[in-house]
Amino acid sequence: MINIGMVGVGAISGIYLKNITETFKEIRLVAVCDLIRERAEKAAANYNVPKIYDTMHELFADPEIDLVLNLTRPYEHFEVSKAALMAGKHVYSEKPLGASLEEGQALVALAEEKGLMLGGAPDTFMGAGIQTCRELIDKGMIGEVIGCRAAMICRGHESWHPDPAFYYQYGGGPMMDMGPYYLTAMVNLLGGIKSISAVCKKSFATRTITSQPFAGTIVDVEVPTYTTGIIQFDSGAVGTLFTTFDVCYDTQAHFEVYGTEGTLFVPDPNGFGGPIKLLRAEDGEIREMPLMFDYAENSRALGLADMAKSLETGRVCRTDYKQTFHVLEALEAFPRSSAAGKPYRMKSKYKRKPAMKRNPVHGILD
Repeated sequence: MINIGMVGVGAISGIYLKNITETFKEIRLVAVCDLIRERAEKAAANYNVPKIYDTMHELFADPEIDLVLNLTRPYEHFEVSKAALMAGKHVYSEKPLGASLEEGQALVALAEEKGLMLGGAPDTFMGAGIQTCRELIDKGMIGEVIGCRAAMICRGHESWHPDPAFYYQYGGGPMMDMGPYYLTAMVNLLGGIKSISAVCKKSFATRTITSQPFAGTIVDVEVPTYTTGIIQFDSGAVGTLFTTFDVCYDTQAHFEVYGTEGTLFVPDPNGFGGPIKLLRAEDGEIREMPLMFDYAENSRALGLADMAKSLETGRVCRTDYKQTFHVLEALEAFPRSSAAGKPYRMKSKYKRKPAMKRNPVHGILD
């Protein structure tokens, strides 16, 4: 049993609390910490968490904790993960690994120096949807993969999120916020990325919050909110990715993988399930494909459980920094390519981790 200490009890924490305490049987939440103590107290009461800490450093000093779950905001990921690693704790962080390439590099170097495991979200690629797509691709159901196309299109978060300002500040923007889901799914389906050519811009200098409790607050936009680019994979496949917070559109998620013998319509990579659709020339029509793996429901903390299992057994971790750093570099490649006016050539390399196995017991990993 791997003991978890959670830092940050904000909006995303609810599903983690539920799944850690109710679904995944090989991890145990022993402590929570939040700058707003009432949040930690509520979580502890609702999910029977034995310890509450006022500061993350007190939590890191607890010898009972093996693995720190970093659920803070993107621009806080670096300092929290760094402090946890310095204290000798393994770290699983919400996406992205860091708010910049330099932050990611520093965390990787520190983890390697300390001999500690570092990685994190998104873990949606481990769910039934993307894993079924991977099996269909690997079995040749669309022939040789030649490319992909994905888009995440919405008008921003200021109309519904209770505290949306950080989405437009350092570490935010549609690429840093939603890009990790798409790029993580892409590298798991198509393999490592070789280069990216992109154009980015800010369509609006400010955004006005209309959701409560900060309705009427004007937020300065510090990051690109309209990003589009071409991705060249190591395999030779070519993809496109478009993310924006600036556009009114009827469908938010779009993801297709093209092969020499067919097209695979991939489900929203922000989720764990389906639907999955397949079009092959000889069929003449689109067919919906059955899910062939477990974890179709919202299974956040699946990646955390996978890291814990790898700590326990020594097997490969599907969510380690080799993946999260490659994705972070790709996220950063979009604005860097746009600023330079030329393709960004990736420096990190990525090799796909083992696919999920069909373990008969829900909540226990291979």
